[in-house]
Amino acid sequence: MSAQVTFILGGAASGKSSYAEHICLTSGKDRVYLATSQILDHEMRVKVDKHVVQRGNGWTTYEESFDLSPILNSLNTSQICLLDCATMWLTNHLLAENNLDTEQRNLLASIASCKADLVVVSNEVGLGIVPDNALSRKFREAQGRFNIALAAQANCVVQVIAGLPMVLKGQLS
Repeated sequence: MSAQVTFILGGAASGKSSYAEHICLTSGKDRVYLATSQILDHEMRVKVDKHVVQRGNGWTTYEESFDLSPILNSLNTSQICLLDCATMWLTNHLLAENNLDTEQRNLLASIASCKADLVVVSNEVGLGIVPDNALSRKFREAQGRFNIALAAQANCVVQVIAGLPMVLKGQLS
């Protein structure tokens, strides 16, 4: 396992990305940002641009929507990588109709073998009502199972609610 895997979980617009960025900024390590979203419309472009400004300078940024393994495998112990976010990564694979079990297994293996510290951001999607359509229910189930696997593998798990972090497992280093 990498030196430290921190899993940040929260609802939409809960402050989880800002908190994850803070962990990276205060780590003293070279910062890497691994962006998983696909920019398919103007709204997503605006959101991504906002995140870039919020993050500021001093990051090496990689944009990869599907195969994160080559990037994770290339990192070293002097780096900390913010993977933002596991939810978008899973959505990309779900909509592409890829085998989610295989893709998740491959990503979890890459996380386990990564030499850099990792901060992985994901959405908690199981606190609302049962979705009214099959695709949304499939996504919610898949994200829930993936979050469980990520939390099991992480040294530290933090839930962010209204910008407030609550450590659920381990401790921040």
